[in-house]
Amino acid sequence: MTMNREILRIALPNIVSNITVPLMGIVSTAIAGHWGADSAATIGALAIGVSIFNFIYWNCSFVRMGTSGLTAQAFGAGNFRECTNMLVRALSVSAVMGVLMILLQYPLGELALWAMNGSQMTRDYFYARIWAVPAGIILFGFNGWFTGMQNAIFPMLTAITVNVVHILCSLWFAFGMDMGIVGIAYASVIAQWTGVGLSALLLMAKYRPLLTAVDWSEVLDFKPLKTFFIINRDIILRTFCIVAVYTFFTGASARMGDPALLAVNTLLLQLFTLFSYMNDGFAYAAEALTGRFIGARDGMSLRDCLRKCIFWGTMVSVVFVGIYLVWWRDLVGVFIDSSAPNAGLIEELAGRYIVWIILIPIASAMPFIMDGIMVGATETRVMRDSMFWSTAAYFAIYYACYPLIGNNALWLAFTLYMFLRGVIQYFMTRRLKSILEKVAA
Repeated sequence: MTMNREILRIALPNIVSNITVPLMGIVSTAIAGHWGADSAATIGALAIGVSIFNFIYWNCSFVRMGTSGLTAQAFGAGNFRECTNMLVRALSVSAVMGVLMILLQYPLGELALWAMNGSQMTRDYFYARIWAVPAGIILFGFNGWFTGMQNAIFPMLTAITVNVVHILCSLWFAFGMDMGIVGIAYASVIAQWTGVGLSALLLMAKYRPLLTAVDWSEVLDFKPLKTFFIINRDIILRTFCIVAVYTFFTGASARMGDPALLAVNTLLLQLFTLFSYMNDGFAYAAEALTGRFIGARDGMSLRDCLRKCIFWGTMVSVVFVGIYLVWWRDLVGVFIDSSAPNAGLIEELAGRYIVWIILIPIASAMPFIMDGIMVGATETRVMRDSMFWSTAAYFAIYYACYPLIGNNALWLAFTLYMFLRGVIQYFMTRRLKSILEKVAA
C-alpha cells in the first residue's frame, strides 16, 4: 500500500462529490431566472429558501462527521459488528431528526420565514422542500458510514445521481409543468429520496456479507452510545460557531451600507469556497485513514498518513494561491455580467481586497486537514475548543480593527480565524503526539 495512493483514492471522489454541489445551485438559479415575468423576485425567493435549508443541513451535518471517525476505527480494528452498530445508530438518529423536522415544520418554517423576510413564493418553496429533509439527513448517515468504511466511490455516485435527478426534475417541473421554484423544491424531494434508495442498494450489494444481525442491546449500549452523542455534541457546538462566523461576515458586509462592497465580499467568499471544496476532499481522506490506522493500532502508517495528508493540503493551498494570483479577474468575471452598469466598480473593488483571497489558502492549509484528523481520531473536544478560541479571536480582531481599516478588518479577522483553527489544534494535540499515542492506548 502506498499512502499517497490511499489518500488520493478517497480524496478525489470526494472532490468530485463536492463539485456537484455548486453545479446544482447554479442550475436552480438559472431556472428561477428564466421562469416568470419577475426573474429578480423569483431568484430572491429561491435564494432565501435555499439559505434556510442550508442552515438546516449545515447544523445536521454532525451525523456524517460523528459517524465517520467511529466507523473508521471499528473498520481498522476489524470489528465489523461495531461497524454494523454504527450504521444502525447513524440511520436511527437521522430518521428521528428527520421525523422531528416534519412534525415541527410549521413553527420552524414560520420562524425562519419571518427572520429571513421570506415572501409567499419562499413559503411555498419551504413547505414543498421540507419533505426532502429527512432523506438529506439520512444521506449524511450513509455517507459518514461509507467514508468510515474507506469507500469514497459510493458517496460520489450518490451525489452525482442526486444532482442529475434534481436538475432533470427541476427542468420538467418548473417549465414542463409550470410550477416555478415549487417545482425545484419537489425536484429536491425526489432527488434526495432517490439518493437514499441508491445508498441502500449499494449498501446491500457490497456490504451484506460484512453486516451482522442487528442486536439492539449492543446498538443501544450506554457506553458506545454515550461516546457517539458526546462526539456529536462537540461537532454541533463547533458548527454553531462556523454558522455564527459566516452569518456575521455577510451581516457585517451589509451593515457597511455599500451594496457594491457587499457584492464584492460575497463574490470573494465564493472564491474561497472553490478552494474549500478541493481541500475538503483531502480532509475526508484524513478522517477515514486516521480512524482506520488508529483502529488497526498501526502507528507507522498513522504517522505516514498524518504527514502526507498535511503535505497534500499544503500543495492544494499553493496551487490555489497561483490560480488566484493569475486568474482572479477571470474568476470574478464568472459571477458578474460585464455589461452591467456597476461591473467596472465591482472589479475595481475586488482588486483592492483580492490580496486576502490570495493569503487565505495559505492560512487555511492546516485547518481543513486538522479537522479531518480530529474527526478520524474522534478528538472532537479539540475541534470544539479550538473553534471557540478562533471564533472569539475573529470577533475581537474585527471590532478592534474595523474603526482603523474598515472592510479590511473583516478579511483580516476571517483570515486569522482560519489560521488559528489549524494552529490551535496542532498545539492542543502537542504537535499531533496525542493522536499518535492513541495507537498505543
